[in-house]
Amino acid sequence: MALFGTKKKTDAKADDSTAAVKTEKAKETKTTKEATTTSAVNANIAGVLRNPRITEKSAYAAESNVYVFNIAVRATKEDVKNAIIAAYKVTPIKVNIVTIKRKPVKSRKIRKTHYTSGGKKAYVFLKKGQTIQIV
Repeated sequence: MALFGTKKKTDAKADDSTAAVKTEKAKETKTTKEATTTSAVNANIAGVLRNPRITEKSAYAAESNVYVFNIAVRATKEDVKNAIIAAYKVTPIKVNIVTIKRKPVKSRKIRKTHYTSGGKKAYVFLKKGQTIQIV
């Protein structure tokens, strides 16, 4: 049993039939690869937008077609843009991302300091007339 041995060719007819089988398998793998890439993209989009950020500031911003979302820490502007298009069927003009710092919080009971989690938020700018329904 050789690990890196070469295969012996025995019959020209057998080679032709195996070539046809290989091309069929290649076509099948291409379609499965396309399906997995689209499902991978959808999975990535699902993990990008955490939830809408509902505050007074975001409510005032929504009046001027700017919506605020909590997003994943590793999300980029392109990821957020694609997630908004997929989730709300709206194309944003631009996306700004802001990092939220961890903040110290002192506990009165045990007299120790712990930290909030921090994260990222995204400001999504839309064209006039386009809206996102946040329930």
